[in-house]
Amino acid sequence: MENIKLFESQKIRSSWNNEEEKWYFSIVDIIEILTDSPRPRKYWSALKTKLKNEGSELSHNLGQLKMKSDDGKFYVTDVADTEQLFRLIQSIPSPKAEPFKQWLAKTGYERIEESQDPEKSIDRAMENYLKLGYSTSWINQRLKSIEVRKELTDEWENRGVKKGQEFASLTDIITQAWSGNTVKQYKNLKGLKNENLRDNMTNLELILNMLAEATTTEISKENNPVTFAENKNIAKKGGEIAGNTRKQIEEQTGKKIVSPQNAKVLKEKNDRLKE
Repeated sequence: MENIKLFESQKIRSSWNNEEEKWYFSIVDIIEILTDSPRPRKYWSALKTKLKNEGSELSHNLGQLKMKSDDGKFYVTDVADTEQLFRLIQSIPSPKAEPFKQWLAKTGYERIEESQDPEKSIDRAMENYLKLGYSTSWINQRLKSIEVRKELTDEWENRGVKKGQEFASLTDIITQAWSGNTVKQYKNLKGLKNENLRDNMTNLELILNMLAEATTTEISKENNPVTFAENKNIAKKGGEIAGNTRKQIEEQTGKKIVSPQNAKVLKEKNDRLKE
């Protein structure tokens, strides 16, 4: 399960391994934070060579995982678990080393807490979005959209839809049916690259996207699709229902709902409201 963690509002790509019950973190992301290096990959390459020359076994024991890069594609990258990172940090002179160690320890403990009490994961998601400058009303909609999305992907899994390309294909169909844009077109409209589209939607965009996904889930449950083609047809129907709602709202208000506004614009608006 890939995730994004925040350290002092800076993003770190991470992945939770259910079998081992431990986090793995992108080493390049961590080096960028600790060193402020403009070329963290080069820094890491030089540090790996140095560790090997010193006879350290650390660089030999590190793992690799596919993680999303800045261009939106997935590439294999070096990762380390918490214990390995504690050892690695000792080789990186940084004033952020101690607070980062405390952050690492807290992150591991929080994951254990969340597995025992899922409500805590919601509270922490709320906290992270607040740190990024989102309004409380937007965050409430975003958290609800996560729940709706999970119900849809669970339904797809039950119908034999494969994660990855098939999930992406159905999502594209739903998005185009309600918004008039493919996911790629929608992200281009908002000036996004690898950022999450939902994290850059307005409240009304989120609501209509939720309506499209929730409707698709309900239609699927009633129709019990067997083939991928049937799932595609249902995805289109669910999206079109939300699309018709969008058109009715636009007709009554005279305003376009699908907007080029992104997270930066949304946060600036929220900051002005606070002044």
